[in-house]
Amino acid sequence: MHAISAPVFAQMLKNLSAMLGKAEQQAKAKGYDPSVLLNARLAPDMFPLTRQVQIATDHAKGCMARLAGHTPEAIEDREASFADLQARIAKVIGIVESYAEAQLEGSETREISVKIPNQELKFTGLDYVRGWAMPNFYFHVTMAYAILRHNGIELGKRDFLVS
Repeated sequence: MHAISAPVFAQMLKNLSAMLGKAEQQAKAKGYDPSVLLNARLAPDMFPLTRQVQIATDHAKGCMARLAGHTPEAIEDREASFADLQARIAKVIGIVESYAEAQLEGSETREISVKIPNQELKFTGLDYVRGWAMPNFYFHVTMAYAILRHNGIELGKRDFLVS
């Protein structure tokens, strides 16, 4: 369980961090305020870039904690700059990497409960990783990438996959 979660989350968060770094640099080079990107969204009813990053990091730290039988650490959603987002990502990478393989032993059958508005979802650990945590994590990282691309940031598939 550790092998299919921790290294994946850590690598993709490092990639997300690198993409945000490129976005900030390119915005400055093109002569506009990088903070404009923080509120950019793909559609009026979608979350902006900042929220996409917050949710992606929440899924990574939440997954690791739940698999270990812990309550996920709360992080307030107060990021207002690229530096704030980078600090959040770094913190969550640290959280993810702090979980040892032994802490997740047997977690594939552990009952995982996730509360969402008006509902509580229950999974086995393996089903939680495969069917909830990873898909949600990748969705929000992908949306962050798409928002940046949509706003003219020069990123490619390699930026998404390799930091």
